[in-house]
Amino acid sequence: MTSQKSSSSTLEAPAPARLVSDERRRLPPLVRYIALRLGVSVLLIFGVTLVTFTLTNLVPADPAQAALGERAASDPAVVAEFRKAQGLDKPVVVQYFVYLGHLLQGNLGTSTQTHNPVSQDLSVAFPATAELAIFVIVFSIFIGIGLGLYAALRHNRFTDQVIRIFSLGGISIPTFWLALAVFYIFFYQLHWAPGSGRLDPAAQAPPTVTGMYTVDALLAGQWDTFWDALSHLALPGLVLTLYTVGLLIRFARSAVLDVLGQDYVTAARAKGLTSRRVVFGYTLRGALLPILTIVGLAFGSLLSGTVLTEQVFSWGGIGQYAYKAATTLDLPAVMGVGLIVGMVYIITNFVIDVIYGVVDPRVRVQ
Repeated sequence: MTSQKSSSSTLEAPAPARLVSDERRRLPPLVRYIALRLGVSVLLIFGVTLVTFTLTNLVPADPAQAALGERAASDPAVVAEFRKAQGLDKPVVVQYFVYLGHLLQGNLGTSTQTHNPVSQDLSVAFPATAELAIFVIVFSIFIGIGLGLYAALRHNRFTDQVIRIFSLGGISIPTFWLALAVFYIFFYQLHWAPGSGRLDPAAQAPPTVTGMYTVDALLAGQWDTFWDALSHLALPGLVLTLYTVGLLIRFARSAVLDVLGQDYVTAARAKGLTSRRVVFGYTLRGALLPILTIVGLAFGSLLSGTVLTEQVFSWGGIGQYAYKAATTLDLPAVMGVGLIVGMVYIITNFVIDVIYGVVDPRVRVQ
């Protein structure tokens, strides 16, 4: 009997060691959280390629006629040769897998509008939009979240009402009308800012590193080009900043008001903590998750191209490129833009999810 007990205790002894070993092998919660979000993002990118390809093929138009022109498209032999060269004579499923194979090689097709590779066109258009988007979102975050926080702390007072009216105006005014008004007043009437384009016609673009003129000019030490590019950012940046600031004010104010009534904020005040610490250490941190959500959506929207603003100011970004591709039925360019826009939102949401996990431990544990 004693020997049986001793043998069973001998068998059960290593159990805690196995538990410790299994516990050490487990990845930290934040790493598992990031890995899961990364896997979901990869699946979403695959889904974007499928949706983009399907919707483009459902367009009720003949890509051969759009690419060849009316005269060449009237010749059946030319049309047949074009379809064979582009792979349009194959089944749709085969076309999709050929499309995926080209994507893995970085080949987005050739634009029928510019006759350049779509990847080459997007490598010029996307940095232009990214430069404008970064300029706008940096100013919008500081102004919008700052005013939203101040309005919430001054709830229902005069300053709160003024900030809310400003926010409502920024959201309500149509962007295309505001762009035209700003262009007419500050360029045509007052001559305070340069007109359309990213640089003056006489200015020479800096050596391409990032594709963003302000950054490339700084890297090359071309200060005249930097100030010229920055001045051209002013008007379209002002238009988009007014709208984005109005959006951030409303969401930041609402999020902070929700947190101000929480018990932990009341307890922090009861402890005698300074107002600065209560506001920035407890209130703003508690309201950060919904604010980060709207910041991510706003930045993704800016990166995906602001068509009307880019058209008014001839910015040459992805929004203007998408507009021209759609109006000329440039299907390879449309598919390329759709893929880029989808990836922009997926990557932006992935980054926001990672920030969620870093800011709030509850997110990564769940």
